[in-house]
Amino acid sequence: MSDKEKLQTEIENAAKVLKKGGVILYPTDTIWGLGCDATNAKAVEKIFLIKRRAVSKSLIILAESVDRIHKHVDADKEYISDLVHGFDRPTTIIYPGAKKLAKNVVADDGTVAVRLARHDFCAGLIAKFNRPVISTSANISGEPAPSLYAHISNEIRENVDYIVDWERYAMKEIKPSTVIKLRKDGLYDVLRP
Repeated sequence: MSDKEKLQTEIENAAKVLKKGGVILYPTDTIWGLGCDATNAKAVEKIFLIKRRAVSKSLIILAESVDRIHKHVDADKEYISDLVHGFDRPTTIIYPGAKKLAKNVVADDGTVAVRLARHDFCAGLIAKFNRPVISTSANISGEPAPSLYAHISNEIRENVDYIVDWERYAMKEIKPSTVIKLRKDGLYDVLRP
């Protein structure tokens, strides 16, 4: 099986699990993550339980296109495009006016953190699934975020519905994304450089 065929198979397998409300363990453009359907509150709840994370802490969603981001936030499409294409490294943007998402994905102030996926697996999965996908570090809350598959605890591995077999042995050490929050004046604050 070629790499392209294997990638496509993994995208299809993961999409099936997401459609059933399952949780996947998968590689992203930054670190290894836990993912589920960002529009399914029960699936999102599973992620909070697996991570032992407080429900009050919001999660990041991944989208594969400006169109998808625009569908889920109250911001001008051209502005979104300028923002996401203005950074040369993975950047999570906290937008106001979250919409068409599970309530437990949206922060108390109505914002949602979104990152444009520039990773073959992630972008392909979201396009196939046709919905945004949660992306949160594959660790118990408070423990170090795993940049390598080998760093993921057995507890996490045993509690997901599917482990993606893509880039498991890749030796990339990548930092979590930069995080910025949009302000009402159109500027933004950097929350994590």
